[in-house]
Amino acid sequence: MPELEGKRVFVTGSGAGIGKAIATLFTQRGARVVVSDINADAAKQTADEIGAVGVANCDVTDEAQVQAAVQQAVDLLGGLDVLVNNAGIEVSSPLLQQSTESFDKIYAVNVRGPFVAMKAAISHLIESKGNVVNIASIAGIGGSPLLGSYCATKAALIQMTRVAAVEMRPTGVRVNAVCPGFADTAMVERLVPDFEAATQVPFGDLVAMKQGRLGTPEDIAEVAAFLASDRASWVTGSHYVLDGGLTASLV
Repeated sequence: MPELEGKRVFVTGSGAGIGKAIATLFTQRGARVVVSDINADAAKQTADEIGAVGVANCDVTDEAQVQAAVQQAVDLLGGLDVLVNNAGIEVSSPLLQQSTESFDKIYAVNVRGPFVAMKAAISHLIESKGNVVNIASIAGIGGSPLLGSYCATKAALIQMTRVAAVEMRPTGVRVNAVCPGFADTAMVERLVPDFEAATQVPFGDLVAMKQGRLGTPEDIAEVAAFLASDRASWVTGSHYVLDGGLTASLV
């Protein structure tokens, strides 16, 4: 039996990239998935491609939209077993040169978004003894030039994961996070020119030296699938690092 057979899953930010890979793999593993994205066209395309149960789009910075999308997903699925908080944005800027408006926006998406999604989903997850998978980053456990506010949001998401896991443990709900390194996504591609300018090293050389290769969305989806499955029944409050050894090395 596929490891996610029958699991009812809602994935934010699943119109492209890591979120799409997660929705795709979960469907292949037997889950019934509702796709969600701020880009309605991308969400519909993903849903059509993978045979998702449906689409429940939202802007994760809008709490009312998130609440409505979660309820729509629950109605489509007949309940909820897994929430994957994947929606996120990056900002490339020296920290103290970043505008306050930009700082507020990245927090609204990367921290407040998962917060309101978990709040909207928690009663349904308690009923099913389900779980949450938050897509964080190694940026949340180490600093990086040009990514100060992004690092701060992912650190906050990791800490929020830990606290939610401890508080929800008596209910049977598990909460975990995945922390990828540099992966082959549009988000990372957008960062390449700024990183090369800041480090004076070709990005491909930097990746090869620090983590061996770029990760793939599928690498990340595999770990998310494990955490969402019953095989991870004793795993909660954890953040899984996927970075080819980047954070393990001092040189």
